Amino acid sequence: MRGESFAVRRDDVVQQLAEQRILVRRIQPGRRLTAGSGRIKSRDITLLARQMATLLRAGVPVLQGFNVIAEGVDKPAMRLLVQSLSKAVSQGASVAEALRQHPRHFGGLFVHLVAAGEQSGTLERMLERIALHKEKAERLQARVRKALWYPAVVLITGVGVAALLLVKVVPRFETLFHDFGAELPALTRLALRLSEAAQAYWLWGLLLGLGLPLLAYWGQQRSHSLALRLQGLALRLPVLGEMLRASCVARFCRTLATTTGAGVPLVEGLKSAAGASGNRVFEQAVEQVRRDVLDGQSLGLSMRRAGRFPAMALQMVAIGEASGTLDQMLERVAEHHESEVDERVDVLTSLLEPLVIVILGVMVGGLVVAMYLPIFALGGAL
Repeated sequence: MRGESFAVRRDDVVQQLAEQRILVRRIQPGRRLTAGSGRIKSRDITLLARQMATLLRAGVPVLQGFNVIAEGVDKPAMRLLVQSLSKAVSQGASVAEALRQHPRHFGGLFVHLVAAGEQSGTLERMLERIALHKEKAERLQARVRKALWYPAVVLITGVGVAALLLVKVVPRFETLFHDFGAELPALTRLALRLSEAAQAYWLWGLLLGLGLPLLAYWGQQRSHSLALRLQGLALRLPVLGEMLRASCVARFCRTLATTTGAGVPLVEGLKSAAGASGNRVFEQAVEQVRRDVLDGQSLGLSMRRAGRFPAMALQMVAIGEASGTLDQMLERVAEHHESEVDERVDVLTSLLEPLVIVILGVMVGGLVVAMYLPIFALGGAL
């Protein structure tokens, strides 16, 4: 007998069929879910946390809540994930244990907060806290991406237009200029040389333009030292580096405020906050802070020794530790730096937009002028 079954893992298929008293001889992977219908995104997990919090607050049991959500999910992969969680809970696992089986979708922060909520009987409040935390983190990340992607896309478009002119348009003018028999202006000669180079090496240029970013991304994933160098260099860039630093501090403080407010031990919270910073340099600094805290140092002193945190954050953390309101102080630091990121994004956008326009004008306009200079000169001579 042959059949088809959908599950997150191979073991789940075996167990599903065993419950139906079907002996499995061979399992072959079937078609993969498409990216549009199957890939689980961060906002899907955020929505799951928000929906579960709402259902629990309404008095719906956890298991029934998972089943209700699974029935209303459109994405096949997300439905399978929720069904897997429901099955684990129905077999006696806690929600945190069920989440821990899917580390790709539920990080340490998510699991720690859920575990704390289950132990204290405030699971719905912890899920709301998780959803709020993820929503703010996604909003901050979107702002940073917007600041980086817009000028990059415009600049790439301009370079593409200039390359097209050099490869396709300028050679036609070159044939016309040969018939003139007169000396060409210096700008026109430069454009013709660039056109010759573009025609000869356009493939290498394309491979280099596509390959370098991919190589840098791949290298960061494989080499910790390369990631430290590249991301450290990004932090030292004018304007952009300040925005990235503010973003890292905001993520760190927001995550640590969330874990501290939920009653998660500080050392465990620092472990989650290290990965949430989004930068290897800050991640390394937070790991050093965590080791110092394990050795008995206060959080404020450990952060000061790391040398990566602004004075305002250090002062607020010290006040929070002294007054017993660390989570509130961290929350305020996060809000301050999120506002700073918004300001930096506006500044960066206002600086880059005219700069990109000028660069495009010089590139494209310069080529057009270079091509028409000999024609204008010929018209003046006539």
